[in-house]
Amino acid sequence: MKKFMDEDFMLSNETAKELFKNHAKKMPIFDYHCHLSPQMMYEDKPFDNITQIFLGGDHYKWRYMRSCGIDEEYITGSKTDEEKFRAFCSCLQYAIGNPLYHWTHLELQRYFGIDAVIREDTAGEIWEKANKVIKETRMSPAKLINSSNVAVICTTDDPADDLETHKLIAKKGHINAKVLPAFRPDFMLNIDKDTFMGYIEKLSKVSGIAINSYADLIEAVYSRIDYFHSIGCRVSDHALDSVPYEDADENELERIFGAALSGKKLSQHDVDAYKSQTLIRIGKKYKSLGWTMQLHIGALRNNNSRMFAKLGADTGYDSISDYCIAYPLAKLMDAMEKDGNLPKTILYTLNPKDNYTLATMLGCFQSSEMPGKIQFGSGWWFNDQRDGMTEQMKALANLGALNKFVGMLTDSRSFLSYTRHEYFRRILCNLLGTWVENGEFPSDMDTLGKIVEDICYNNAVRYFEM
Repeated sequence: MKKFMDEDFMLSNETAKELFKNHAKKMPIFDYHCHLSPQMMYEDKPFDNITQIFLGGDHYKWRYMRSCGIDEEYITGSKTDEEKFRAFCSCLQYAIGNPLYHWTHLELQRYFGIDAVIREDTAGEIWEKANKVIKETRMSPAKLINSSNVAVICTTDDPADDLETHKLIAKKGHINAKVLPAFRPDFMLNIDKDTFMGYIEKLSKVSGIAINSYADLIEAVYSRIDYFHSIGCRVSDHALDSVPYEDADENELERIFGAALSGKKLSQHDVDAYKSQTLIRIGKKYKSLGWTMQLHIGALRNNNSRMFAKLGADTGYDSISDYCIAYPLAKLMDAMEKDGNLPKTILYTLNPKDNYTLATMLGCFQSSEMPGKIQFGSGWWFNDQRDGMTEQMKALANLGALNKFVGMLTDSRSFLSYTRHEYFRRILCNLLGTWVENGEFPSDMDTLGKIVEDICYNNAVRYFEM
């Protein structure tokens, strides 16, 4: 029997162990998509206790606690931090098969030096030991980042953001990693949402451009892209729960946008035409600046309307959806490609049924201008676990170039989540090591080591050109 989570955790053969220890483990982290708070990074306030770091904003952990029947008062409610921590430990004790069990123990080991197994009867001991470390080290966002060998962090930022916090972080110089913005224009694209009109007014104000027409809108968005570029942004991100595509010329887009400004109800055709044609136009701008466009596809959000009204978005009430994406995605990418304006693009799917759809879509739009120009993004959200990561990489290996993969991203609001890069790297090394041990690839450690180091870090450096 193997020891629980020892140094060879998840490494089932000698090749995997060698790849992890000599290659993957030492590589810096290029975190090209996350939801960490720039304000928290700048203020860099020390945490008061482990609950603030463990459970603050981490909806993965919230969902598991709810599944175990823990009352919401112990999750997002008014119970004390210690009560919330003990409630979490009491249910995590039984989380066999859930990646949270591994993630949380990695967090304890790497950041607090605690090897204790989380159980209800060890919660008190862990609470005291972890809080002692927090107090003695004055553990803060910057200290957690700096101790994690992070080279680049790309946050998620609205086009109307002034990005002053990013400037202040750079000026303060307390974080070793580059902290750069990423352009997330969802509010501007979601013409079918109640928030659209208010957002257009906000965008008009911050851009200094009166937005009275569709042409004005594109001018305003382009001006914000230029501003983000001047601050170091090289990445955009789009939450496309379903993939829209409809043809429309400028006259029709002006009609649709005018109808929205007048408060008229739009048809689904109009909504999809606006979203897809706007994506095509801003994709052209991304391409001109050498940006990467990320498309996150397949979420069904805010399913529990009662809890959405109580807690808001991103609190653990989303799920995988089953949209049909192949045809509209191909049309959308082809509309950019036919004029030579398809930017570097990363495609993520929340529904693993679409792994092969995306993995084959890559090959339709690759280019010699950049190895792996079109990427199949890492196992995302609900796929951010051993099976999900493994299946994503196997699909990419079967149908494309796994060696050009830009690897893992954090996609998290937790400053402890850099351990998930270690988790990914162990899974990667074990997958490659298993193929070698089975005689499916030569035991050529020079080649294998380069593949691992490239996937862990080097490919991202070359791809994002930051």
